[in-house]
Amino acid sequence: MNKELRIMENRKIENFKDLEARKKGQAFVLNIYQVTKQFPKEEQFGLIAQLRRAGVSITSNIAEGFSRRSYREKSQFYAIALGSLTEVQSQLLSARDIGYLDPDINNALDSAGVEIHKIINGLIKSSFILYS
Repeated sequence: MNKELRIMENRKIENFKDLEARKKGQAFVLNIYQVTKQFPKEEQFGLIAQLRRAGVSITSNIAEGFSRRSYREKSQFYAIALGSLTEVQSQLLSARDIGYLDPDINNALDSAGVEIHKIINGLIKSSFILYS
């Protein structure tokens, strides 16, 4: 059983801030902001903006999904969060290949992304159990 479902069974999650997916997603976003500070200024309106926008979209869609009352709506927003996460992972690979991002940092971010992906999938499954 995934961590989100165990938490939901053991105690009521009062708001989106209690979700492990949001907490880990927020740490991920902060890491993206940190690493993109090292990118060349010429990427300010390119890869930097894209990475940051997609990163923030992850946690924003988790929060919005939490506020929805049906499985269909919840899963739609959680799926968008997954799409944004995958977008970030792809852009990080591009940044690595261009030479903006150290491969070790990319690997650490990718591992965090994989973990967040699993947690969001758990949210989708637990929402199905609780709301359908």
